[in-house]
Amino acid sequence: MKRRFLFTYAVLALAFLLFAVPVSASEPVQPLLAELTRPNALLLEKTEPPSLVPADTLEVVASNETPPSAPLFSLEELHDANIDDSDLELPDVELPLSDIPLALNSKVEYFLYYFQTSGKPSFSKWLSRSARYIPMMKEILKREGMPEDLVYVAMIESGFQMHARSWANAVGPWQFISDTGRRYSLRIDQWIDERKDPVKATTAAALYLKELYGLFKGDWYLATAGYNAGENKILRAISMYNTSDFWELSRGSYLKRETKEYVPKLLAAAIIAKDPARYGFTDIAYLTPIEYDTVTIPSRTNLDLAAKLSGTTYESIKELNPDLRHWCTPPNYPGFQLKIPKGSKQQFETEYAKVPEDKRFTERVLYSRYQARKKDSLKSIARRFGTSPAVLAELNGINAKSRIAGKSLVIPVKQTVDFGHEGQTSGSATAAKGSFAKYYTVKSGDTLSSISKRFNVSTKMLSAWNKIKTTVALKPGRRIIIAKFTEKSGEMVPAATKS
Repeated sequence: MKRRFLFTYAVLALAFLLFAVPVSASEPVQPLLAELTRPNALLLEKTEPPSLVPADTLEVVASNETPPSAPLFSLEELHDANIDDSDLELPDVELPLSDIPLALNSKVEYFLYYFQTSGKPSFSKWLSRSARYIPMMKEILKREGMPEDLVYVAMIESGFQMHARSWANAVGPWQFISDTGRRYSLRIDQWIDERKDPVKATTAAALYLKELYGLFKGDWYLATAGYNAGENKILRAISMYNTSDFWELSRGSYLKRETKEYVPKLLAAAIIAKDPARYGFTDIAYLTPIEYDTVTIPSRTNLDLAAKLSGTTYESIKELNPDLRHWCTPPNYPGFQLKIPKGSKQQFETEYAKVPEDKRFTERVLYSRYQARKKDSLKSIARRFGTSPAVLAELNGINAKSRIAGKSLVIPVKQTVDFGHEGQTSGSATAAKGSFAKYYTVKSGDTLSSISKRFNVSTKMLSAWNKIKTTVALKPGRRIIIAKFTEKSGEMVPAATKS
């Protein structure tokens, strides 16, 4: 009622201006009329900002981009004021052609206005980056039988930033959490994160969206809402409100505001991106489309060597392969497909064949973190990670007798240590997905008991990790797991193991 009162009051004020205020040639009234009759002009007041965080603030590395200021009203305010779409004067806009259903209502118009005003700096950057990835992503979507305009899901998820990371640890251009990424065969471990690979992540996103589309019986609004909130959340909302209409579901309180705004944000982004000049985006510096060749890497190889052999820079190789987390291709990944600049494949393969296998990779040291447990000592941790107490003490600024229980310690992890990936570790012992396992090669005379004492781990654990019986003699040369850890929130912690 308050909104309607304000509307009536504004109309009376306009009438007063028209009839009671002298109009001079130097002060035309048409601009005032245009502003007051602009769609939503009377609703655009200072209220709470939307919950959606601009994608440009989700980068892993620091960004110089300034997050856009908040829109001036929220979608929930429309609901609270009992204002229906029919209460707003919508512009006479012919929607662009699209292979996903576009709609124009107050909720979509809200983001159309936002992207053209306070959100314009960020959206301009999204458009700039979009030219680099959209052609390739559309080709993959088409290959998977999906609408090409689903590419704008990646636009609102990440702004086409390969290294984007959300507060919920969703990563990459399509913002997969680790469980969903692995569900669609994306490898995520200490060496590689394929959620950042624009080709593999787009393929995974296409498969996920295809599954959601089937689940929600061909409704793209529900499918994309499910991509944001999870399919179970949307299914519960449908059951709760007894409707499968997204716009009706978004009127209720069950779905989070982020999900309610997700679909209209997607539609607004698609509408503008398909005709940017019409919405004031006329000076965008579009990046060139990404182009590359792929070469098969049979064994672990330094990226600086790959750059040299293909006539480019280390930085260019890293940009083409954002999924690689370190300076080399991953271990235990035979046949890894490395992207190199387009046109350099023949040169690379010729020169690469001349480099001996033992010269392709240089051992380096990784540094990780380990949360010390109650019974840990510098000596036991050093033995576990193949280093010395003195090195640990120096790295962490402590002395050999310091109490370390509960402390987060920097740990050097030599390159010779294997990081397990399910189905790709060597030997009979395998490490779980995403975990870290340290191996030991059995020597003549070794027993489970002697190895247990040496590495401060129980024989029961050794038996469980390596699937061996305590009565079986250990064969020299056999590689067995003597420690297991998993990376959580950037720290190495003991992996949960059932004994």
